[in-house]
Amino acid sequence: MEISRRNLCQTLPLIIGSLTADSLAQSTTNQPIPSFALPFDQMKPHTNGGSTGRPILNGITNSGAHLEVHETVLAPGAAPHPPHHHVHEELFLLSKGTIEVTIGGKSTTIGPGSAAFIHSGEEHGVRNTGSEAAQYFVVAIGTEA
Repeated sequence: MEISRRNLCQTLPLIIGSLTADSLAQSTTNQPIPSFALPFDQMKPHTNGGSTGRPILNGITNSGAHLEVHETVLAPGAAPHPPHHHVHEELFLLSKGTIEVTIGGKSTTIGPGSAAFIHSGEEHGVRNTGSEAAQYFVVAIGTEA
């Protein structure tokens, strides 16, 4: 089947229109994550106990690395899960509140604008130690969880 520029231009809006917030957040193909601008109100929240998460993207970069990004809001005193470890690396970027980050048994309390990086295989956990909700973003790099 031969595709003309006209046919391609006619189908392009259908292809672009099929890219929803869910498909950007949960890309399961081996195709690179497409460029996008996604308003916050289009990121569907998922509630789990004292936390709310919003997937932002999950897929393969143009260089072939797996990349997953999500936002988490933790209630005071809450932790998203028990300390754990995994193959991928994670970068935490705290935008609001106070969290205690424990990496390899050493705990550090960080506030807005702070960051924490966890290497592959290191046991780690986070807990909201403040009196208000804590908001942070996780950038996971490497082998899919």
